[in-house]
Parts: sequence; structure tokens; C-alpha cells
Amino acid sequence: MPKDLAGFAELSTPLVADACVRLGVPLRAAPAGVLPVVAGQRVAGRALPVRHYGSVDVFLEAFGHAEPGDVLVIDNADRRDEACIGDLAVLEARAAGVAGIVVWGLHRDTPDLVRIGLPVFSYGRHAPGPVRLDPREPDALRSARFGEHEVTSDDVVLGDDDGVLFVAADRAGDVLETALSLFRTEREQARRIAAGETLRDQTRFDAYLAARAEDPSYTFRRHLRRIGGAIEE
Repeated sequence: MPKDLAGFAELSTPLVADACVRLGVPLRAAPAGVLPVVAGQRVAGRALPVRHYGSVDVFLEAFGHAEPGDVLVIDNADRRDEACIGDLAVLEARAAGVAGIVVWGLHRDTPDLVRIGLPVFSYGRHAPGPVRLDPREPDALRSARFGEHEVTSDDVVLGDDDGVLFVAADRAGDVLETALSLFRTEREQARRIAAGETLRDQTRFDAYLAARAEDPSYTFRRHLRRIGGAIEE
């Protein structure tokens, strides 16, 4: 994991998402269902974007520009009729120093990917590979679509069992610092619940209900921020 993203090691994508909301950083999440091939796999690194047109050559070209720790972000346009990544491409990614792969699409060769161990995130497995070869666009190695988001090398990729997030690289440090603060607050809240102090007591929920009765615009999120809670973000 790159040094500037090392803080993600003790965090999670939900905490990072909450930190983005707290800071007003655009929340850019991969579509629900993009998950690691092997449960527990995590990835963090600079995005290495690429668009797939039916041939592995675009991946090989991208690897020639990879820096150690990059994460290959594959735009396969959400196709569910083909797997666009398999064992050989994943082995080549590892040889190029790539830290992981996230796919807006499907993978195959699942047992081999499990054995290789490089984190791969996708919608799932599918036996058939591509049987097409579409015209390649000029910016095939400069940007990738992933759901509704455009991803470039100016972004970082963070992924775990809850999914994948894309964060502008120049905001990643602030986001991770805020996520760590939220993590510490939530761990303390969890410890206190286990010790017998309910979450309602910790968040002064009765006081919130009374304040809301007087001012219907008074939200629970505003209340949490006032008392230093971190449940919702």
C-alpha cells in the first residue's frame, strides 16, 4: 500500500465514505455489488485507468505505464455477457507491480485468481471471455467510466469487503485523517455500549427529541455534530 494511503489499513470504505460526506468531498462509489473475488481482500492505490474493447492488449499497454502500487481500473461498460479479466492478465498485473484490479464488469478463472492472491474486485464470475473487438477510443488509457463516475490517474482507489471508492488524490490525506477520527469515535461508542451505556444515552437521544419538538428542522445529524457523535457521518 502506498505510504500516503497507509492509514487505510485500519479503516474501511464505510468510514471513508462518511469522511467524504463530512468534508464535502464528492462521494464517488463503485456501483453496489463490485466486491473482492476473495473475501477480506483490500486495495488502496493510485488509479491506472483503462477501457476494454475486447482484447487484452489494452491492459498490456497500460502495464507499461504502471507505477508500483497502482490499481488497474477497468471500464468494461458494465457488460454481463463476458468476463474481461482472467488469470494471465492478473499475473501480468502482479509482475508489473500493480496492487490490485477493479472491474466494472466480470472476471473469470476464479480458482486461479484465488491462488494468485492479487486483489481483484468485480461484479462476479462468468466463464465466457470476449468474442468482440470494438474500435478503440483515443483516450482509452487516460480515463475510465465506473458506474456514473469518471476515473483518472488523479484519483486513488480504496476497496474492501463493502465495495470500492474513488477519491481525488489531492484530498485523500484529509479524507483518511477524518475517517480515522470517525473510527476512533465509533470504537469508543462501541466500547461504551458493550459496557452497558446505550447508544441512546450516549447520543442524549431524549434531549434530541425534545429539541426537535421545539424546532422540527433540528436533525439528528446536526445533533450528533453538536455533541461530537459520529454514527451517521
